[in-house]
Amino acid sequence: MTSTDVRTDAEDSGPSGYAAARLRLLQEETQSGPPRRSALAELTDDWLAGLFGAGAAEPRGVSLVAVGGYGRGELSPRSDLDLLLLHDGSDERAVAALADRIWYPVWDLGLALDHSVRTPAEARRTAGEDLKVQLGLLDARHIAGDLGLTAGLRTAVLADWRNQAPKRLPELQELCVERAERQGELQYLLEPDLKEARGGLRDATALRAVAASWLADAPREGLADARRRLLDVRDALHLTTGRATDRLALQEQDQVAAELGLLDADTLLRQVYEAARVISYASDVTWREVGRVLRSRAVRPRLRAMLGGGKPAPERSPLAEGVVEQDGEVVLARAAKPDRDPVLPLRAAAAAAQAGLPLSLHAVRRLAAAAKPLPTPWPAEAREQLVTLLGSGRPTVDVWEALEAEGLITHLLPDWERVRCRPQRNAVHIWTVDRHLIETAVQASERTRRVHRPDLLLVAALLHDIGKGWPGDHSVAGEIIARDVAARIGFDREDVAVLATLVRHHLLLVDTATRRDLEDPATVRSVADAVGSPGTLELLHALTESDALATGPAAWSSWRASLVSELVQRVDALFAGDAPQEPEPGETSAEQERLAIEAFRTGGPVLSLRAQTEAPAGDKDEKADPEPLGVELLIAVPDQAGVLPAVAGVLAMHRLTVRTAELGTFDLPDGVEGSVLLLNWRVAAEYGSLPQAARLRADLVRALDGSLDIAGRLAERDAAYPRRRGVVAPPPRVTVAAAASRHATVIEVRAQDAPGLLHRIGRALEDAHLRVRSAHVSTLGANAVDAFYVTGAQGTPLPGDEAASVARKLEEMLRG
Repeated sequence: MTSTDVRTDAEDSGPSGYAAARLRLLQEETQSGPPRRSALAELTDDWLAGLFGAGAAEPRGVSLVAVGGYGRGELSPRSDLDLLLLHDGSDERAVAALADRIWYPVWDLGLALDHSVRTPAEARRTAGEDLKVQLGLLDARHIAGDLGLTAGLRTAVLADWRNQAPKRLPELQELCVERAERQGELQYLLEPDLKEARGGLRDATALRAVAASWLADAPREGLADARRRLLDVRDALHLTTGRATDRLALQEQDQVAAELGLLDADTLLRQVYEAARVISYASDVTWREVGRVLRSRAVRPRLRAMLGGGKPAPERSPLAEGVVEQDGEVVLARAAKPDRDPVLPLRAAAAAAQAGLPLSLHAVRRLAAAAKPLPTPWPAEAREQLVTLLGSGRPTVDVWEALEAEGLITHLLPDWERVRCRPQRNAVHIWTVDRHLIETAVQASERTRRVHRPDLLLVAALLHDIGKGWPGDHSVAGEIIARDVAARIGFDREDVAVLATLVRHHLLLVDTATRRDLEDPATVRSVADAVGSPGTLELLHALTESDALATGPAAWSSWRASLVSELVQRVDALFAGDAPQEPEPGETSAEQERLAIEAFRTGGPVLSLRAQTEAPAGDKDEKADPEPLGVELLIAVPDQAGVLPAVAGVLAMHRLTVRTAELGTFDLPDGVEGSVLLLNWRVAAEYGSLPQAARLRADLVRALDGSLDIAGRLAERDAAYPRRRGVVAPPPRVTVAAAASRHATVIEVRAQDAPGLLHRIGRALEDAHLRVRSAHVSTLGANAVDAFYVTGAQGTPLPGDEAASVARKLEEMLRG
């Protein structure tokens, strides 16, 4: 059935016919995208025109006008109908009756309606008072009635908009900025709002309004396709959900991708991000041009008065060879020859970033069109300019995005294509892979004074996650790519090896520090063996900080910083010839000894809480308040079964997050039978302040004597734990870390974090008759990554088959 047949059916059978024809149109698999949106708008036009003319007499001095998205002829399946009933004021009673005749059938069909009834003068006055109304009227389109009335309003509204542009455009820009602050950037969000987020459909409409002002225009290349892509995604979202929503929720992305014929949700998100990036970049360029034009208009009359007329030539200040500053932007010098100077794109980008200025659109496009490929390996100047660009701090981001918008980054670094706009389905990450790499370089630029080879640090920051575009372990794939890229851009063999090591082991320090026993010499030696030299360790330490700080708030803290620093100090000492000492068995502090004796004397648990603080990581202000590393919780309890799960359960009940846990035995003086368990925990309050030590002790006593139903209490908490509808957590994984320690077997648990997880693991280890020497707990977003150093009853590591069996049973328990 053609769209003409659909419209005819609607005209023949009235409102019910319109509903049936609309449904058939939306179910047509052969028609989608712009043709379907246009057909739906035409079908709706015909139905509304029929309602408009259904009265006894043809209305005079009245017209029905579509505004906003409907005015543009872009109706998505669940779009609102934005309608204006325009009249000349001669017969308001007749207009009111006509409005009822149109509005009520729309409401009866359950369609969302945004409506108004105004004279042309009222419409113009309202538009002058409400910018959103004025924007809607810019897309006004005649549906029925007095065509002259509609045309007159359109002409007047456009004239008003152009006359008032110097005042209204700054207001529009402010609206866009406020909306971006509320909704975030579409190109980085895992659940983006296709309309309201920065780079979404609202911004595309704002760019149309700027163009209509004749004051400035947006870069047109790719803009229409980007806008069409977002509209197509919104159509598919409406069809799959049956709701008028613009938010692309996680649980709906696979269905939307299937509706659009895409491979999977990641492919969908990547296309959305690419479209948003085009719109965001066009917005940046356009608003910069608006500001330049408005400043020029404000200054020019005064200059003309001073100079006696004439237009002064813009000043051009040299920045680098072939690169100048003009009117607040970086442009190419008149003598520049991009077709003969392959380093010019990097030189211009580095000069712009160093000056903190944007690269002009014209310059970037000229470079993209004319630049020749760099030879392999790159000349030294090209490599130096890349390092300068990466080391320029925050301005690097905007300059890099300008180069990327015109394809210059993939021209220089072809491997970049696989990470460009690639989503990261991990709540810890707040950026796409490519933006994360640039953010890491920005963080690394603040740490270049700490290392002897800042160039290697900056390039490692750029490449450390380059393997995420390939299957398998991204660190392993990244090492291969980094070797190739480093050689291609001109580093020598030794530097290539260092960069490969940094990329391969960029997660080594933070993983080891948070999941391994730093007192164990095997831990220190394994890191030293992987890193290879003090210089590489220095670079890896700075890269680790930069990577974590560029990931998101959950990835770094003073606690993690302190553990990484301690590990680096121990490895540095090993490189200096100071071999790590084997820990003395049973070695205790005076405080621990005091608690142990009191626990033995009283026959019950004894504990103490002590806050630990440290200046915030990377904070240069010595007067800044220290950030808490957590609270040291020392517990001594007569040796008995079930201590670990009991303590973990009580801490979970009191909403205390466990960061590390060490367990040991205090041997009592000769002649005294029995022993005391010592537990050294570092905890942090999940909400509010810490509970009182007395309350913790009272609950621990009850937990140990069995009168406190920890499992039941935690089950209630778990039932109330917020879970996002439709999101299924990946299954838990339990592994044995081979050769991680000579003194114990290391069992590593990766699972969805939940109240009481450590309590459940502790019970399972107790049931397996294992002793836990230490536990290293780390939580990233919703993911818990915990390592347990365990021994058998005799205090020795487990045989391989027994360790594998324990891991398998623990995993089965967590899955159940």
